[in-house]
Amino acid sequence: MSVVDIIMPKLGESIMEATVLKWHKKVGDAVKLDETLLDIATDKVDSEVPSTAEGILEEIVCNENDVVPIGLVIARIKTSQAVAQAVPLPEPALPVAPPAPPPAISVDSSANGNAGDVPFQPSSFESAPKGENGRFYSPLVMNIASREGISLSELEKISGSGNEGRVTKKDILHYLENRQSAPIVPSVQHTPFVAPPSHTSPIASVPVSPATESPSVHSVDHPTNGNVEIIEMDRMRRLISEHMTRSKATSAHVTSFSEADVTNIFVWRDSIKKDFEKREGEKITLTPIFIEAIVKCLRKFPLLNSSIQGDKIIVKKDINIGMATALPTGNLIVPVIKGADHFNLIGLTKQVNRLALQSRTGKLHPTDTQDGTFTFTNVGTFGSLMGTPIINQPQVAILATGTIKKKPIVVESDKGDSIAIRHMMFVSMSYDHRIIDGAMGASFLTEFVKTLESFGKDRTL
Repeated sequence: MSVVDIIMPKLGESIMEATVLKWHKKVGDAVKLDETLLDIATDKVDSEVPSTAEGILEEIVCNENDVVPIGLVIARIKTSQAVAQAVPLPEPALPVAPPAPPPAISVDSSANGNAGDVPFQPSSFESAPKGENGRFYSPLVMNIASREGISLSELEKISGSGNEGRVTKKDILHYLENRQSAPIVPSVQHTPFVAPPSHTSPIASVPVSPATESPSVHSVDHPTNGNVEIIEMDRMRRLISEHMTRSKATSAHVTSFSEADVTNIFVWRDSIKKDFEKREGEKITLTPIFIEAIVKCLRKFPLLNSSIQGDKIIVKKDINIGMATALPTGNLIVPVIKGADHFNLIGLTKQVNRLALQSRTGKLHPTDTQDGTFTFTNVGTFGSLMGTPIINQPQVAILATGTIKKKPIVVESDKGDSIAIRHMMFVSMSYDHRIIDGAMGASFLTEFVKTLESFGKDRTL
């Protein structure tokens, strides 16, 4: 008999943790190879975790709703084999020790009164740190404690809801929301310690700017007397709230607007949609046409296909377009068309339809929402004329199209000006003013409008 550890799988370069949603097995149950053990959720998508061994489930290490760092053991399975088979483990995405410990901080005892209240500064995350009471703390919890100025002695007073009373991310964030006194700050200036990204990341050597850290969001209690209804946010809505707040605190948002005459596109699409569906088995919408235009513009303005890491600009060679998709719950998810520049219009149509269907039916794979370099959202789907979208971090721009309306427009020609009824659409783009200046943002948007307006009515597929 032998025991095989089941670990939280690696779900992508940017995903550091996952939440246990539901266990499909209980201790003592027989488990087959590749049988679903549990459901987990990341900040991107829900997913199933299959068993990497066959046998009897001997131990469940983490409970439902626990937030578990990638690479940690979540269960153990007793197998009937004489020797345990080596199960290939994903590269742990836990923060690793920095090359050198953070600089020593001299503390003015007259300023804070107690040197023991200095915020805890972890020097290594190779193993879970222990407090004086013997309780373990995950690297994620220690990172938050360091950033928010929570001393180790203060951390030990927080009630934990995790396995064996451990403090989870939810526990420490709840504590911060209800914290009465501000964290004690050392009297000298120093560079905050920031855990580096996983060494598996291609940009692991690039320093992380303190400006890109998640802001601490404090809720304000409002009176609940009177005719009110209190609605608890679901998990996805809480994640969206956190991401949108972090994006606004990270990027210097600027939004530019323009208007496009999409009459040619509208007429062309109406003329070929029936034959297209009959031939390709797919319905063609305006979305793949807009994405095709975005790809062409990104080739001319590659800086908008980038991200910021500290004081470095990471220009992406791959063009991966995320498309905001509405879910039946009313929430949004952003699946990504990988290598969008390698598809023709037919290929883009099939990718758009596939990802939209999988989004609505909850069948997206975690990789379907990763590695986006630019995001497109169609706010016109809901009747909006235009919008000011929030950047999808760590990208630097997001483009939105509004609803299409017929308008009387002055049309210029060699024979003079005339008034005609045209299909007009507002477009907007929010971009990160830290690296994208107004001139470049406006130029990109102008090029996008020009690309749409030059679409040929006689185009063949």
